[in-house]
Amino acid sequence: MNDRPQTGFPASLLTQTVEEGFELAIKLSRLGVKKTQPDMKVLKKLRAKYANNADSLTAASQVVAINFQTVAAANNYWRT
Repeated sequence: MNDRPQTGFPASLLTQTVEEGFELAIKLSRLGVKKTQPDMKVLKKLRAKYANNADSLTAASQVVAINFQTVAAANNYWRT
């Protein structure tokens, strides 16, 4: 197993602000897509299909939201 972090992968889920946390959630989502489909030619070819599809965009938003939940939990955004 390779212990080196993946290029572009964040070293931590901790952020200074909620906005940075949301940006991190988007980055994690994009990294997931790239890991799932590493062939950039195929990825770019498929983009036209999902970029104009409401269901695909909703699904992408759900992935970002799930990643944001993870970042928020790591940063204790909803502390009492």
